[in-house]
Amino acid sequence: MKEFLIDYSKGNELNNFWRFYRKRETSSGILRSLYTFLMCRSATKHGGYVGPGARLSDIPSLPHGLHGVYISRYASIGKNCRIYQNVSIGEVDGQAPCIGNNCLIGAGAVLVGGIRIGDNVKIGAGAVVSEDIPDNCTVVSVKPRVIGRSLQDDRRNLP
Repeated sequence: MKEFLIDYSKGNELNNFWRFYRKRETSSGILRSLYTFLMCRSATKHGGYVGPGARLSDIPSLPHGLHGVYISRYASIGKNCRIYQNVSIGEVDGQAPCIGNNCLIGAGAVLVGGIRIGDNVKIGAGAVVSEDIPDNCTVVSVKPRVIGRSLQDDRRNLP
């Protein structure tokens, strides 16, 4: 039995991870702890994290697996969402994004705080989103802004 559990928890495919995730939601006590252990073993193998309290309406499409994907335990993700590698859906002060249905989140995107991402939104690779996004929008990049300047740079520009 022990060898079976160890082999099963290796998580060579994400089906096992999602199976453990769903079973863990409906169980309690020692069984919940066992599913948490197996889920964490599987997630570690794939290099990602899905928080225990994350609300997933549907299993999101992860074309590159869990590689680098971090989903906060406070996050909420709608149906038919596609999330590429190295995406962070993070929390600020216990609040995380609420993502609508049919969204696409490109590689390396970062979504933080208690924001709402509408339905049918596309977030480009590398975008940093910290504001609400309405339905049917596309979000790319971040508007760069100067937040400080060193004195050394100012001296070089003097006559």
